[in-house]
Amino acid sequence: MPMNHRIPLLLLLIFIGLSCWSAINPHDTQVWWTEMTVALLLVGALILSYRRFRFSDTAYIILGLWCFIQVIGAHYTFELVPFDFVTNLFEFERNHYDRLAHFVVGMGGIAIAELLWRCRLVNGVRTAAVFSVIFILAIAGFWELVEWIYAEIDGGDAGQAFLGSQGDEWDAHKDMVQDTLGGILAALIFYWQNRGQKAMH
Repeated sequence: MPMNHRIPLLLLLIFIGLSCWSAINPHDTQVWWTEMTVALLLVGALILSYRRFRFSDTAYIILGLWCFIQVIGAHYTFELVPFDFVTNLFEFERNHYDRLAHFVVGMGGIAIAELLWRCRLVNGVRTAAVFSVIFILAIAGFWELVEWIYAEIDGGDAGQAFLGSQGDEWDAHKDMVQDTLGGILAALIFYWQNRGQKAMH
């Protein structure tokens, strides 16, 4: 197997293994399907696009990490993931596993920057980095609306588990801050990796 295919393949195998584990007696089957659908759609899109567009290994690792976090959250629900060592270490009042997930979502902006740059949708590395952060902000706001609408429609425990606010009235705002911070870090990484390249025409 060529060296440049090993990381995506390894990530896919880990995802399949984690998904099989996650499907065994999840805390809430409805929540499991809801959370897993998002991860499966992303993985499916990456597989279908692999031959036409190859992201960097860095991007695949970040996207893979988010999928792993999502699969684990689907099994337990994000509120109940065993994350006590972090909660106790920093003396948090709530489980911040979902905050970690949102930060990694933001870091997925590196894939957006790569797509914008290499498909020549922008003509500069800096521009691609900036627009990736803007795109992450849009995704963050849209996702919070999806969570709210789902919780309203469901009206039960599954909706609340998917919303994951844990009683914090500022939960959506804090989630979007984490998305943004992750997006900024990803933009800086992308810019640092590609800063020497000339504009595409």
